[in-house]
Amino acid sequence: MPALKILVIPGSLRTGSLNAKLAATIAHRLVQAGAEVTRVSLSDFPMPIYDGDLQAKSGVPKNAVNLKRMMGSHHGVLIVTPEYNSSVPALVKNTIDWISRVQDPHETRGQVFRERAFAIAAASGNRLGGTRALSALRLILTACHATVVPNQLALSFAEQAYDDKDRLKHAADIEALDAMVRQLIEFSQRMM
Repeated sequence: MPALKILVIPGSLRTGSLNAKLAATIAHRLVQAGAEVTRVSLSDFPMPIYDGDLQAKSGVPKNAVNLKRMMGSHHGVLIVTPEYNSSVPALVKNTIDWISRVQDPHETRGQVFRERAFAIAAASGNRLGGTRALSALRLILTACHATVVPNQLALSFAEQAYDDKDRLKHAADIEALDAMVRQLIEFSQRMM
């Protein structure tokens, strides 16, 4: 059986992002659990705001095609999203919108979402930990017919969630992370 491959996508470009830090923490745990992990930055895949007229005129941007193909070469995907105004940021939504339009030869549109498992996580400085963004992201992904694992991680008060070695320090956060990682691995293995 080939090695289980997981793609980790932080949904923030900000320097010092709590969500990029959480993505790194989860990626480390996935590696410890035996997965082969690829972590990307959406800054490496810039795309214009989705516009049907632009797509009709110019086609799908090459970066959307490249990121979709990268997703397609992995068995599972983790998206770690910030929460902006009780929802996902435009960067995350726009990325999904464009990827959902990519259709390579011999596949149906959106096939990349249907054929792999997705996990979602968020980090926030408030007590809700990005749960509203996670609800919105789950809705968006399920609308794309993605399998989103039931367990998710909403890291509240994220600035204080780590010890001096940048490890999560609260038992409840560690348990939630481990449960999500286990499910992502289990669901991804089923879809291999």
